[in-house]
Amino acid sequence: MAGRQRHRLLLENAEQLVLVCGRREPYLRRDGAHTLALLRAASLVVGLDGCIKAVGQADVIRNEFSEATFERIIDCSGKCVLPGLVDAHTHPVWAGDRVHEFAMKLAGASYMEIHQAGGGIHFTVEHTRAASEAELLAGLQQRLGRMLRAGSTLVECKSGYGLDLHTELKMLRAIERARRSTDIGISSTYCGAHAVPRGKTAAEATDDIINNHLPKLKELKLSGEIHVDNIDVFCEKGVFDLESTRRILQAGKDIGLQINFHGDELHPMKSAELGAQLGARAISHLEEVSDEGIVAMARAKCAAVLLPTTAYMLRLKQPQARKMLEEGVIVALGSDFNPNAYCFSMPMVMHLACVNMKMSMNEALAAATINAAYALGKSDTHGSLEVGKQGDLLIINSSRWEHLIYQFGGHEALINYVIVKGKVIYENERCEAMGSY
Repeated sequence: MAGRQRHRLLLENAEQLVLVCGRREPYLRRDGAHTLALLRAASLVVGLDGCIKAVGQADVIRNEFSEATFERIIDCSGKCVLPGLVDAHTHPVWAGDRVHEFAMKLAGASYMEIHQAGGGIHFTVEHTRAASEAELLAGLQQRLGRMLRAGSTLVECKSGYGLDLHTELKMLRAIERARRSTDIGISSTYCGAHAVPRGKTAAEATDDIINNHLPKLKELKLSGEIHVDNIDVFCEKGVFDLESTRRILQAGKDIGLQINFHGDELHPMKSAELGAQLGARAISHLEEVSDEGIVAMARAKCAAVLLPTTAYMLRLKQPQARKMLEEGVIVALGSDFNPNAYCFSMPMVMHLACVNMKMSMNEALAAATINAAYALGKSDTHGSLEVGKQGDLLIINSSRWEHLIYQFGGHEALINYVIVKGKVIYENERCEAMGSY
């Protein structure tokens, strides 16, 4: 019996309670992602510390906590409870939109053609450099709010639209302020090697990052002014080659950053092989990954963060999700939210992963929860509904959880509550008046 203890939240009588994992697995791959842990007619308790205290059949939880009190009780009859979604790859800090480039892409211009004409990353860099930290923070908070309302409770946030030390730090400070002031969880990534700055060669930019950016970042980390988790490089033909990428990533690893980088997107670069050699936590994109790279990632337990929105919007070939899954790669998903791929919604990302990359709905949900958390080094605390993990949850207004993926663009009417650390952060009152179907 739980006695007369007070707790933060009781969710009771859920039609389906999707645990995702049931045995503290740090990730799911191969057969593990085919069938997710799920309870029917179930309840869940979150304690005052924001962590899950109990998960089980509704009658068992009712008896165990019969004398306990709760700050809030939510009747989930006819509804589903899922882990909060994890977006493993975003670029949410920038100024100046690029809606005009969408027309150029529709007319046939490639990503690199727009980039070389002064658009793309360089256009955003110009506007981001001109913006104040307060302006960047305001834009970031607004975007994070939209991600939260679409079900994301943990988001990776990159810098990378500064390219000089001053602006990169300005972006990282905005991310740090958001981390301290908003409810959504943030994994912060330094991405100063997102492009080669104008007026510099790739070799000069590499030296600047290693000799100036990273030492300053180490200093600010040690002082507690900025918390940064990951280091990223855009390893691509015409941007940072394999050797420059290796040097930057290793230098970042040496100051305690997890390696989590862009690789094999537009051209085969052997990024996957490099990441496996360096002990990378994750590599994103991988549209052009080699068969050898896939095998190397599986052996190294390096997560593949696949980005279906990017392949869709840039009309690239789809990443080989099925081959990766069959070879035992830990497959995660991200929105790649940025001015070039404007999508906040992980439910839509999961839908695209199923339709365009031939993932099953179970595989897609695992990729957007436990595996995305693993890609950020946080699957010990996030990504599944298990005792001891953080109480980040979604309640959807449907008796089957698959509606979150099946209803393309329908999440606004489906998501009833978004909960972080056991506190209701978003309650969609319109949801009760709408049918799930």
